[in-house]
Amino acid sequence: MFISGFTFVRNAIKYDYPVEASVRSMLPLVDELIVCLGNSDDSTEALINSIADPKIKIIHSIWDDSLREGGRVLAVETNKALDAVNPCADWCIYLQADEVLHQNDYSSISNAMTQFKDIKNVEGLLFRYLHFYGNYNYIGDSRKWYRYEIRIIRNDKNIRSYKDAQGFRYNDRKLNVVNIPAKIFHYGWVKNPLHQSEKQKNFHKLWHTDEAVKKKVKEDVFDYSVIDSLALFEDTHPTAMQKRIDKVNWEFNYDVTQKKLKRKDRVLLWVEKLTGYRFFEYKNYRKI
Repeated sequence: MFISGFTFVRNAIKYDYPVEASVRSMLPLVDELIVCLGNSDDSTEALINSIADPKIKIIHSIWDDSLREGGRVLAVETNKALDAVNPCADWCIYLQADEVLHQNDYSSISNAMTQFKDIKNVEGLLFRYLHFYGNYNYIGDSRKWYRYEIRIIRNDKNIRSYKDAQGFRYNDRKLNVVNIPAKIFHYGWVKNPLHQSEKQKNFHKLWHTDEAVKKKVKEDVFDYSVIDSLALFEDTHPTAMQKRIDKVNWEFNYDVTQKKLKRKDRVLLWVEKLTGYRFFEYKNYRKI
């Protein structure tokens, strides 16, 4: 069984993306790892090269910054990386530059790829998400955070990145997937407040005009306190993230008993925690 990994990144250092940890977390699972490197204003390429693993294959890309509708450029760049994987690959593992795998999940991931390799109607594998917020001690636990997404797909050219690259589709049809006991550690909302503000300004440019971005992000220092609900994270982080965790240089504390939720959302969240079912959940996949 041949496994390809793929990702894309641009200005990882400038906007403080944990792409090194992301790449390192994939390497033990893959036979090759395609990094689609966008035109950057920093030393992102040197950072990727410093990992010094022969599995890594860098391809270069120029982002089309005019593709602002719905974050379409993110899907375009994802597909560039996907198109570069080895044709012999059975499965393709995809992470974005702020997503990391935990080493404790490697056996579950490998076992699932082996188990479903020859079951052709299984087109993807679904992961549970942990969305960290503010620092490495808190995770978002309200309904605003998506719970699951596809991060392993078959090597089939009919499978393409969908909309803003959150998930995938097969010729615009939802993929048939199996939920596996593995997690994605998402760190997009964990960085120094100065870097977070700059990252948000740049990120909104993928959807909106420059004038609209100015209205959406006015602060030079991101205010993490404006959040509806958080929970304490009391487990372990991936070892690939430890170097970043040790370098935390900002403070953020939050009273997790605070729930800034509308009454309807409070009720729905209570039902979800009681039953595990989320009403009205967006699902860009079909579980089989």
